[in-house]
Amino acid sequence: MKTTQPRKQRKMLYQAPAHIRYKHFSAPLSPSLKTSHNVSSLPVRSGDTVRIMRGDRKGLEGKVTRVDRKEYRIFVEGVTREKVDGTTTFVPIHPSKVMITSLNLDDKWRRESLKAGVAVTEAEKPEEKLVEEEKKPEETKKQRKKKKTRRKTVAKKAEKVKMEKAEESESG
Repeated sequence: MKTTQPRKQRKMLYQAPAHIRYKHFSAPLSPSLKTSHNVSSLPVRSGDTVRIMRGDRKGLEGKVTRVDRKEYRIFVEGVTREKVDGTTTFVPIHPSKVMITSLNLDDKWRRESLKAGVAVTEAEKPEEKLVEEEKKPEETKKQRKKKKTRRKTVAKKAEKVKMEKAEESESG
């Protein structure tokens, strides 16, 4: 069972291994990417183009230049701040606050995982399932109760028969 204590939640977050931290970097895809890939969210990688959806820099779009898994932050091209000494630095952004607008598909594994998602949804064919469900008449609550009570009565009758046989064998 997962814990609900904030103390333990934070501890799990800060001590998470790399393969779990990777999953925490998930961000929603843009509506056009959702329809084309049939996936609602993916972990952000460097090279992806993202749009910032929350905070002071809401609406800005840029390419992810760096991903900091230790601090749970990403750095987006063009999202900078000027320091007191005049140098500019990237502003760290949490990946949940962005939306992926275009994917970096240089990685073979990522390409294959997205193709697998498309293949699964094509194989399911939801239209055929709907037709099959329409053919079956829906059971009412009364019908379900009748089935349950029938099962119970059959089980009770079987118990009575066993008890009678046991009594007969004892007396006989």
